[in-house]
Formats: sequence, C-alpha cells, structure tokens
Amino acid sequence: MDYLDTKGRIFDIQKYSIHDGPGIRTIVFLKGCSLRCRWCCNPEGQQYEIQNMLFGGKEKVVGRDVTVREVMEEIRKDMPYYMRSGGGVTLSGGEALLQPAFGIALLRACHDAGINTAIETTGYQKFEIIADYLKHLDYVMMDIKHMDSQKHKAFTSQPNELILENARRIAESGADLTIRIPVIPGFNDTEAEISAIAAFAASLPNVRHLHLLPYHRMGEDKYKGLGREYTLAGIPPMELSQAEPLLKAAQKSGLICQIGG
Repeated sequence: MDYLDTKGRIFDIQKYSIHDGPGIRTIVFLKGCSLRCRWCCNPEGQQYEIQNMLFGGKEKVVGRDVTVREVMEEIRKDMPYYMRSGGGVTLSGGEALLQPAFGIALLRACHDAGINTAIETTGYQKFEIIADYLKHLDYVMMDIKHMDSQKHKAFTSQPNELILENARRIAESGADLTIRIPVIPGFNDTEAEISAIAAFAASLPNVRHLHLLPYHRMGEDKYKGLGREYTLAGIPPMELSQAEPLLKAAQKSGLICQIGG
C-alpha cells in the first residue's frame, strides 16, 4: 500500500494559524488522547470514537476518517503561505502520538513536499514511537504541566514520570524542543511551581525556549455540547497581570521565556 493511503481519524483542520509553530501554519487535529486535563479546550478530541456534539444549537458530528492523501490535498492549497512565512504543518489533538501509522505518514508526506513540520504533544507515549515521529519533525512543542506526579495525575488523570523522561530523551535526540506550560489557577500558578518546571526545562540539553500559556475558558461550551461537566467553571480566565510575576520567575532559569505562543 502506498503510504499516502494510510488512514487516520481527525476532528479538524485549522488554517492560517500563527500560534502553533513558526510562520503561518495548518493545524491537523487528530482524535484520541490518554490524558483528561481538566482545562482541555478540545474535549471533542479526547475520545478516539466519532461523537455527536451540540454546537451553536445544532448537532455536529465530531471526527472523520481520512487518508494522508486527502489531508495533503488541503495542506498543499496553502503552500504559498508556508513558503513566504517559514510556516508549515503542525499536528495537534487530542494527542497526535496515539495514531503513529497515520501521524508519521502525514509528517513524511509533508517533508516529501518540502513542508516544515511540527507537533504539539503531551509526550505521553512510548519513546520508541516518539523516536519514529522525530525522524520527520522539524519542531516539537511539548507541555510540562507539573513536577509533582500526584498533583499531575489529580488534574490530568495520568502521572508525569513518563512525560518527564520523554522530554529529556527528546531533548537528548537533538530535536528543536520548546517547553510549554499551561498555567492553571489552583494547579500550577504559583511562582514556586512555575520555577520548578522552568528549572527542569533548563536542565534539558538544547532547550532554550519556554512558553507560558495562561488559562482561558474557550472550550467550556464544548463540554456542555458533549454532555460533560466542565469542572473549572468557577475559575475566571487569567489576566496578563497575573501571568507576569510567573514569567519573571521562569526567566530566572536562564531560558528565553514568553507569555503565549
């Protein structure tokens, strides 16, 4: 079988993104994730199964099966934007590492077409699989949510040991790795917690950049549409002024730190 005919399950393709890697990018959202982060803004991507979701008062089918060839037809339409901006394609989710046959084939197809590639990932996967992705990735954006495994599990459903181990192994592979911290009130929004994550990131070889992603509630309505409870409903979005002291704490690590990205 031609690798372009490899099938996978996605729930969205977003074009003209400028926040998910360098330049103007197309984001391909793959279905399925091993984590259940309480703040997840794409809850429709957590389950691999195709779902129905109420959105804007109308029922919407979330998830569709596609081939690499079909996705590449959409991606190629924006080649001029990639070339002019230094952009490309980013795999997101859900968790793109959970569909390795499709994810790796799609990244390979992008490289064969001369398109820059990136991934947004939790890092929760066997490293042997991650290593196969890295062969076709130009840029890796990986979340480190907390250094305390027990608290990490309480808010995401999984401990963090595998994630931290994979972050180090990805960095040691020579990958262009940026660490990102979703900053969540009541979970990891103290200077001590952010400093601990930043210190870990600074200990990773070749890692220079760290991004703080302030908490927002953009995905809250999706939980209602899926018939699920949004457990952080009482927490207001984080203001920039609240994030600035955390940014200063992170900068003490010596990394190049920013809010957003």
